[in-house]
Amino acid sequence: MVHLIAFITAHPGKRAELLAAFHGIIPTVRAEDGCIEYQPVVDLDGYGGSQTPLGPDTYIVVEKWASEAALRAHAAAPHMADFGARAKHLIARRVLHVLTPA
Repeated sequence: MVHLIAFITAHPGKRAELLAAFHGIIPTVRAEDGCIEYQPVVDLDGYGGSQTPLGPDTYIVVEKWASEAALRAHAAAPHMADFGARAKHLIARRVLHVLTPA
């Protein structure tokens, strides 16, 4: 299994618009061979304590893939290129962590 954690930061005030576009591709991605999990997440409001807030412009995508090949196919999929082209003006920063179980 391969995990991908993507930190996506929108330009100020654009996270809702970016998430709306992102939600449009979720069903297509979840239907891809090897997709186990594909979910955007944001801060749980009011949790406090040990939480380090992402802030109002950032969300994380939690992904699980059956194999490295499945993740590479996802990254090369035409719908991902299309999403990237449509959303790039909304994205200020993108940080990806590709991980394997320890």
